Amino acid sequence: VQLVESGGGSVQPGGSLRLSCSGPGSGNIMGWYRQPPGKQREFVAKITGGGSVTYSDSVKGRFAISREKTNNTIYLQMNSLQVEDTGVYFCNFKQNTGEWWAPMKDYIYLDHWGQGTQVTVSA
Repeated sequence: VQLVESGGGSVQPGGSLRLSCSGPGSGNIMGWYRQPPGKQREFVAKITGGGSVTYSDSVKGRFAISREKTNNTIYLQMNSLQVEDTGVYFCNFKQNTGEWWAPMKDYIYLDHWGQGTQVTVSA
């Protein structure tokens, strides 16, 4: 599985950026995680094959994730960027293995990651 990311860069607080990630076919969960400097990787947003979206509380209302099924690409529109949004952003693709995990009442997914793209927000 190959994930190709683009769109990172440097902006001032209050600015906007849009990240893109091209991956395998639709019907699976894709999303974005980020790793701030000196911290662990954290969840940002995800979108299911059916279009359901979930956001972390820190980006809700400022970021929007979307999906273009024709070219198997997801986007993360980031508005009102803050210094705290600085970090390396990783595209994530959750591959459904088809194995049912009874304790969680869900399938087991295998995570695939992009190479990461740097987002820097500074004055």
